[in-house]
Amino acid sequence: MESRRLLHTLAIALGTAGLLVSGCTSGGSTPSASAVGSSATVSAEDLAPYYAQKLKWGECGVEGFQCATMKAPKNYGKPGDGDVDLAVSRKKATGPGERIGSLLVNPGGPGGSAIEYLQGYAALGYPAQVRARYDMVAVDPRGVARSEPVECLTGKEMDAFTQVDLTPDDAAEIDKLSAAFQKFADGCEKRSGEILPYVSTVDSARDMDILREILGDEKLHYVGASYGTYLGATYADLFPDRVGRLVLDGALDPSLPAVDVNRDQTAGFEGAFESFAADCVEQKDCPLGTGSTADAAAELKQLFEELDAKPVPTGEDRKLGESLATTGVIAAMYDESAWPQLREAIAGAQHGDGSGLLALSDSYYERSPDGSYANLMYANYAVNCLDLPAAFSDTSAVEKAVPSFEKASPVFGKNFAWAALNCAYWPVDPTGTPHATHAKGADPILVVGTTRDPATPYKWAVSLADQLTSGTLLTYDGDGHTAYGRGSDCIDTAINRYLLEGTVPKDGTKCS
Repeated sequence: MESRRLLHTLAIALGTAGLLVSGCTSGGSTPSASAVGSSATVSAEDLAPYYAQKLKWGECGVEGFQCATMKAPKNYGKPGDGDVDLAVSRKKATGPGERIGSLLVNPGGPGGSAIEYLQGYAALGYPAQVRARYDMVAVDPRGVARSEPVECLTGKEMDAFTQVDLTPDDAAEIDKLSAAFQKFADGCEKRSGEILPYVSTVDSARDMDILREILGDEKLHYVGASYGTYLGATYADLFPDRVGRLVLDGALDPSLPAVDVNRDQTAGFEGAFESFAADCVEQKDCPLGTGSTADAAAELKQLFEELDAKPVPTGEDRKLGESLATTGVIAAMYDESAWPQLREAIAGAQHGDGSGLLALSDSYYERSPDGSYANLMYANYAVNCLDLPAAFSDTSAVEKAVPSFEKASPVFGKNFAWAALNCAYWPVDPTGTPHATHAKGADPILVVGTTRDPATPYKWAVSLADQLTSGTLLTYDGDGHTAYGRGSDCIDTAINRYLLEGTVPKDGTKCS
């Protein structure tokens, strides 16, 4: 199961977002007007047909799983304007024991396929006692994978985009980077313009409530990782009295503006690299010397600079330059089980073979050997740029911010600062703003944070647990992204007990 888990942890937290959500619901099988969200003109009756629909389950080519398609309004403000079709999959509870209900899972992203995660890991790798008593269920959020996916570039165009220099040294390189972001945004508008305004996290959270009702569950039971925690917290804020057992693992902080989110992540990856470097210098095959972690960081930065000046062969048409190399290193920071692979890949690049770091980068971008890409990155941009105002409005704003990013991470800071320019070119105005999430009236919600998590820094979990009126914080003192299923009996026992019995651990419990 570890290989399955690593496959997903390499790409479940590409970016983060937050937005203003509010409202509560009354009981019953249809939503109250307040649960509809920002549009006061939509009534519960407008949404009643969606809540009343019946799914037609059928085989879906994967043994033990069923698949179906559910409908949701494309625009919750105007349900009569058409539908979106959302792909759903489930694996029914295996027994023994009384069935609790459905357990919805989401691996994050935004843009990660929940169905792929369900069929490739969760419904096979979650603890047997959990799978025995829950129907394991996933829905690909709107705009993602099987659910009317956002599309932006051809495979060749995406190859070019992933190789654009994210550490520009002069005005010409800045212009080239700006043009790449503009081309990406234009491609999304051209290929997916009709769906782009309707893929926010609030929209997907509302979709989950329709699915909850369709599945026959009075309350939503849910495990969300990384961005999936934001989706779950958004649901809780919209529908607090429909919250069942919610596990938010690798939590985001929805109260932060985009620039702070990106800077915090920059520091998170620096901390993860320091952990990798401390381990690396103790290994015989460490390619970054045998000195201090600072020496290792200096050697990696030197490698990036050399690759910026002269990319190395990979055995393919693409060469390994600084951008792809940086992405490859970042990918391996998500899970410490990838550290041996990273040591080998760095050593290869130092000796003129970029294939190892390219393979890690391709796993992050979900690029197939045939040159095609999953829609992970396209959906990631679409959701993030809708959920929060852009971190930077123009290139001059980035230039002013670079020093603070480099302070957060001497290794990755400049790269992360310029990467945060992406939403400045987005063709759809954002609909969300940073806002604390309280979910007042919800049953206890379990928030899980990992102390050296690169993509969702631990302080975010602390903040979210504090914001949520019923939040309980569970801490994993360890490396890597998220905590459930990483080998800590303490963490797994606490989460399993919550899922099976509804009992949260003592607030502030720490595990290793």
